[in-house]
Amino acid sequence: MSLVNLTSSFGVFGTRTRTNILLLLTLLEESHSSELARLLDVSLSTVQNSLDTLEQASLVAGTLVGRERRVRINPRFFARTELRNLLDKMALHDGDLQNRVATLRRRPRRSGKSI
Repeated sequence: MSLVNLTSSFGVFGTRTRTNILLLLTLLEESHSSELARLLDVSLSTVQNSLDTLEQASLVAGTLVGRERRVRINPRFFARTELRNLLDKMALHDGDLQNRVATLRRRPRRSGKSI
């Protein structure tokens, strides 16, 4: 098995979805469940359940911004630096996830601009 496929097929944090969510949060800094579901091509309920589990383990922290729940790596996690270093190293070897993040549009389109 190549290193590129190792991170996406191996569930270091319990499941492949949880691992990929943490990797995406490392690359994006902050996100929301529907954006994560779209990037991972899994159902919204799967992402929400995984986020609940990660939040119970204190790995991620969520805050409400209007009606949207934004999540990020928990800045108060006792081993945040070590976790961040591990996730950074894992994200370097997952080219598919990096490509998905690179093509993500995170700001609104100018009004009146043709598609």
